[in-house]
Amino acid sequence: MASRSWFEVPPSAARLTGSLRDIGYDFPTAIADIVDNSVSAGAKRVDVLIEFDGLASRVFIVDDGAGMKPGALNEALRFGSRRDYRRGDLGRYGLGLKTASLSQCRSVTVATRASAASRVHARQLDLDLIEDWDQWVVADPARDEVLDRCHAWLAESAGTVVVWRNLDRVLPEKRPEGGWARRRLESLAAKTAEHLGAVFHRHLEGTTGHQLVITVNGEKVQAWNPFAPQEQHRQDLPALRFEVQIGDLSGHVTLRRYVLPSREQFSALAEFERLSGPLNWNRQQGLYVYRADRLVQWGGWAGIRGIDEHTKLARASVDFDTDLDNAFNIDVAKMRVTLPPSLRQLVEPAVNELCVLANGAYRKTPRKAGNERLAGLAMPREEQMVANAAGTAGLALRAAAMVAGEYAALTRIIDQLRLTDPESARLLGLHR
Repeated sequence: MASRSWFEVPPSAARLTGSLRDIGYDFPTAIADIVDNSVSAGAKRVDVLIEFDGLASRVFIVDDGAGMKPGALNEALRFGSRRDYRRGDLGRYGLGLKTASLSQCRSVTVATRASAASRVHARQLDLDLIEDWDQWVVADPARDEVLDRCHAWLAESAGTVVVWRNLDRVLPEKRPEGGWARRRLESLAAKTAEHLGAVFHRHLEGTTGHQLVITVNGEKVQAWNPFAPQEQHRQDLPALRFEVQIGDLSGHVTLRRYVLPSREQFSALAEFERLSGPLNWNRQQGLYVYRADRLVQWGGWAGIRGIDEHTKLARASVDFDTDLDNAFNIDVAKMRVTLPPSLRQLVEPAVNELCVLANGAYRKTPRKAGNERLAGLAMPREEQMVANAAGTAGLALRAAAMVAGEYAALTRIIDQLRLTDPESARLLGLHR
């Protein structure tokens, strides 16, 4: 075979770095991606400082992890860093530190110290410099007050400090020194704390075997566990384990299912409101997907079924490890995954069983008089008893079909009943 000529055509650094800024991060998810690196480095504490100072506003992410030697620091700032990720590492593509940072700012500085016996090293990735030179370069940053603070934080032990400056994607273009800009940063700090409390709740709770403390502007981040483990009336269904194999790729996925207590059964009204989550009860129902104990995606049923008021108490965790990344099509920002079609088929009966139980728990919840009728009149006692009995029969029918492995057949029967006798379907609670 005749040899072919080939030509090296390196991409324009200026253009490509500009494009990579729009990968899809918002401020909290960008911070979370930096915290991923801290967790992988074995950090026990991560402090996030979001400081308003007009155009000089900045963000610090400080950890007490393993730190890096100079060569590793340069490599960490390479787009598509050349490193092997171990099983369980939260990194994936070698892009997170760079793309997450530059999605929010034009200059990111990393100061790090590998051990108490070594010195502090710092490098800076600056978009203005890259655009001027159109080359993939990092710089040795000039010593200033910000870098002095980094040295002070790393004075006695190993760790890493990431600094975002020139926050062009965070501060408003007009009047970045004004009160609105200050309030925006304060709001972002609150949203970031909320996001980190959800994404890293297992690490914050110490259930991973690695206790982590995160603070945002000096306030300790509280874990937000979507499954309300402290609630006495939570229903736990048996955990299920599935094997997923796609080509040469194989691994295990664990499904855990929960029916949360109704409002009246929660230990406190404030706790019920807290567990409603940032999306509120209806949209917080569904699957919570964890990659190596880090929450990646939550809310909704991944196409298995739709969101329903009657199943809002149903939540389930889906756990996979990094060896199944390709099967789940995890994105660069680690915010979106896709359930493999083979897994979706396996979990569908278990999800439907969960929703049947959640539906039953919802319907047993006491209702205020006046909700049953549009006119505001309470349903007569006899009529209410008939309605309750019919609803219980409908739930029993669904559960029996689930146990018998005939849920798909029952679904077809229900669809036909809705067409031919919608009133009976309504009475049996099968109209949705």
